[in-house]
Amino acid sequence: MTIASRFRKPYSLLHLTFAGYTILKKNTIHIALVGNPNSGKSSLFNSLTGLNQKVGNFPGVTVDKKTGSAQLSQGPAANIIDLPGTYSLYPKRADEWVTYKVLLGQDKDVKPDMVVLLVDASNLKRNLLFSSQIIDLKIPVVIALTMMDIAKKKGIEIDVAGLERELGVPIVSVNPRKNKGIPELKKIIAQTAQQLYQIPLRDFIQNKSLAVSAVNNVKNIFPDISDYTAIHYLINHENFAFAKNVHDSIEGIESANAFNHTRVQADEIMQRYARIKQIMEHTVSEPDPLQKTLFTEKLDGILLHRTWGYIILFVVLFLLFQSVFWLAQFPMDGIDWTFSHFSSWLSSLIPQGWFSNILINGLLAGLSGILVFVPQIMILFGLITVLEDTGYMARISFLTDKLMRKVGLNGKSVMPMISGFACAVPAIMSARNIENKKERLLTILITPLMSCSARLPVYTILISLVVPKNLLFGFIGLQGLVMMGLYLMGFVMALIVSYVAKHFIKLTEKSFFILELPVYRAPRWGNILTTMLNKAKIFVTDAGKVIIVISLILWVLSTFGPKEKMSAVAQQYELQAQQNPQQAKEIEQQKRAALLQNSYAGNLGKFIEPVIKPLGYDWKIGIALITSFAAREVFVGTMATLYSVEGGKDADKQTLRQRMDAARKEDGTKVYTLATGVSLMIFYMLAMQCMSTLAVVRRETRSWKWPAIQLVYMTGLAYVMSLIAYQLLK
Repeated sequence: MTIASRFRKPYSLLHLTFAGYTILKKNTIHIALVGNPNSGKSSLFNSLTGLNQKVGNFPGVTVDKKTGSAQLSQGPAANIIDLPGTYSLYPKRADEWVTYKVLLGQDKDVKPDMVVLLVDASNLKRNLLFSSQIIDLKIPVVIALTMMDIAKKKGIEIDVAGLERELGVPIVSVNPRKNKGIPELKKIIAQTAQQLYQIPLRDFIQNKSLAVSAVNNVKNIFPDISDYTAIHYLINHENFAFAKNVHDSIEGIESANAFNHTRVQADEIMQRYARIKQIMEHTVSEPDPLQKTLFTEKLDGILLHRTWGYIILFVVLFLLFQSVFWLAQFPMDGIDWTFSHFSSWLSSLIPQGWFSNILINGLLAGLSGILVFVPQIMILFGLITVLEDTGYMARISFLTDKLMRKVGLNGKSVMPMISGFACAVPAIMSARNIENKKERLLTILITPLMSCSARLPVYTILISLVVPKNLLFGFIGLQGLVMMGLYLMGFVMALIVSYVAKHFIKLTEKSFFILELPVYRAPRWGNILTTMLNKAKIFVTDAGKVIIVISLILWVLSTFGPKEKMSAVAQQYELQAQQNPQQAKEIEQQKRAALLQNSYAGNLGKFIEPVIKPLGYDWKIGIALITSFAAREVFVGTMATLYSVEGGKDADKQTLRQRMDAARKEDGTKVYTLATGVSLMIFYMLAMQCMSTLAVVRRETRSWKWPAIQLVYMTGLAYVMSLIAYQLLK
């Protein structure tokens, strides 16, 4: 007997309504994708929608809203919304409340026609709790049974047809990572939309018996809701957009019937697990618990070992940063060489004038400062995605929980901090998954100290200038070690700041660290390649726009200045050239340097130079510090523009690294010494130089107080630590 024949209705209607949910015979159906965390929901969403996705936010909350479109096998198109993962219909976090309100029909913007519910076959008992709750809401449901391969490895055998009969909803076994079962799932979704399945009439448990009189009274107000929905109205109506008289009526029902939220919830969970146990006894065969452990569990014995686990973690990070330099070296040199020769060729082709100047020293110099670092950014994100895809990233959270608690955080803080290696903005937003308010605030305050991808171009150019390409023991790159040291120093400083700040934030709230470790899997190379390309695209388009605009503005500021000063400088050096024609080239170089110093940009740099001189910086670096407040990576574009303007036509033949290496102070000493380079790297590692980060902290904390504190403490910390580094190394 087929699935369809077991649930097929003997009649057809133009539309079908269940508890306020209506599936119309229309061109597009709206599907909510729900499930426990780590149940394969994101993989299924990607498999169903492909590239037809967009990400926004749910109204009123900073929770990601992922939507996508898919074409079903039988006619209608589907609009799919990926709801945040949750373990039950008793929400605690902001993202769980989003899912809860959609399922209870209390979200005015998201009204799904049906639910595709993901159930992890390898953790069936826990997943069936959530499944039974959704089924009792009387929403049209299709269950996608995932992780069947993991269940099989555990020795778990599931009678899918029997489970289907017990639950009363269609079940399809899928493996989104390998695109298995997706056509069958689309077919069942389409058949549900065509009214070939009906919602079970019998509740999973006797929900009305939990509070008979109270449920009946609520259903007098809302006749179309299920018994289980009525219970949730009694428990959480204060969080729903009901009229005041409705809230008052429900409060009256609670008082009249002595409705006890905690007792009802406990009775419900006990009854559900009792029924789930009965179902699993008839439909699931599980192995003897004394059988040998899985490969995942054996591997965890090593990777989560109290000694070896930390050593392995250190080795993984070491290889990560060595690879960023080693793998990116050749493509970066190729891009650098290409831009250098292209600029030189273009300079010889186009007549000298303001147009060629702004094109070569403004636009092309800024563009080269963007593209030359794309290989490193792609490689860094690719390697981080490998760690996430294999399941190792979650182990890092587990390993570091004990350390995190000593400084006022917990293991959940590690994921936003690690995400901060990519970008602080989404990392800070992900901190909302931390239930404890104090730990969440501390995580938000320290996450920008993690070295994001915007710092990578700064680190790269400075390390290549001041750190030699030496090999330790014949195979360990010194430059890669310095890079790793910068990332680790940012992490250590974040822990120190958190330890100090926890004594000033007066919030007391208990916290628990509960983490489900995903099984180890082979990385999806297609997904990794897509991530690398997307991150490169984001860097080039988003950061590139800022860099190009600032590069062009900076060209104007460094080319023009107070008219009288600029004219006097030009006349002075023209006279010298006439008097000493044999030194014309040297005089022209001096003229360009003098014009740059007297330009608007030069005057600004000279104004702040006394403040930054103790750090080992000259006025050009000062200009870069100012422009970098728009975005840290602008440092490279600023340097490219300033040295291109100063170098004139001869600069076209050199790479940016060569121009910076040749830079000299007024006394003839090198600008970029080891002391200056280390000081500058430490400043960029610690300083708050990202307006977008400050904006998102304001949005997450709903106050300007915390962004202001962040700006002051990070800038002050950066100045002091850079000062110490320079004074020690000079």
